Amino acid sequence: MTQLSTLIKIYAKKNGVDTIDYTSDVLLQDDMENGVSKPYIKEWNLDIPKPDDLSEYEAEAKKEEANQLVIAKRVSLYGSAIDQIQILVEQGVDALVERNLKIKSDNPKE
Repeated sequence: MTQLSTLIKIYAKKNGVDTIDYTSDVLLQDDMENGVSKPYIKEWNLDIPKPDDLSEYEAEAKKEEANQLVIAKRVSLYGSAIDQIQILVEQGVDALVERNLKIKSDNPKE
């Protein structure tokens, strides 16, 4: 199951809203029922209609969330800016580019 916030982000983007502040634009709440997560939109303050059903965005949201995991893994493998500068200085730009391209190809997005 995808995150409600991801579904809303996709819905909003398709309706011309590029950024959402989840502390003022859209407030989400999750009232656990018998140990089961039941997230819902508590407050909607965007200038587009509040969606009744976001199920049509489920496949796209799953892909988005999977890609975010890949990106997070890549970032951890790239290392810090200091690590990358060290490789650049010690091994040269070609070594850094080759290394980073291998990380990217070993961890493809969907």
